[in-house]
Amino acid sequence: MLSTTCKYGIRAVIFIASKSEPQTNVGLKEITDQLRIPQPYLAKILQTLVHKKILHSTKGPHGGFLLSVPAGKLTLMDIIDAIDGRNFFDSCYVTGEKCNFDRPDDGRCILHNDLRDEKVRLEKFFSSKTVEQMVEQVRNDPRVKI
Repeated sequence: MLSTTCKYGIRAVIFIASKSEPQTNVGLKEITDQLRIPQPYLAKILQTLVHKKILHSTKGPHGGFLLSVPAGKLTLMDIIDAIDGRNFFDSCYVTGEKCNFDRPDDGRCILHNDLRDEKVRLEKFFSSKTVEQMVEQVRNDPRVKI
């Protein structure tokens, strides 16, 4: 469903947001060491999130990444949108055409009508989950890992 790139991006954003001191840069090495994500791969993902204004980056010995958007306003859907886009939610699995959620399929797609409700439900789910909620879960339950 979500690409590995997107999953890594979500994990990294939650990790950055979970740092105890807000507005403190989190270095790339710290993120890659903690999350066990290859550094060159994660660097590209984080730069995408900087470009999309989800993260802010600073260069230099005390540089790193921090959230550009408050964690309480940043949703998982924002991250998914920035990395994967909405193809999962908007494109038909069979024809590849844009789905119209306002009306049933006209017969071109054998899956559209069955998946339409599920796609809408998933988009609402990801849109309702904030990074702040995810950070609270990580902090409050030692079994939860990012």
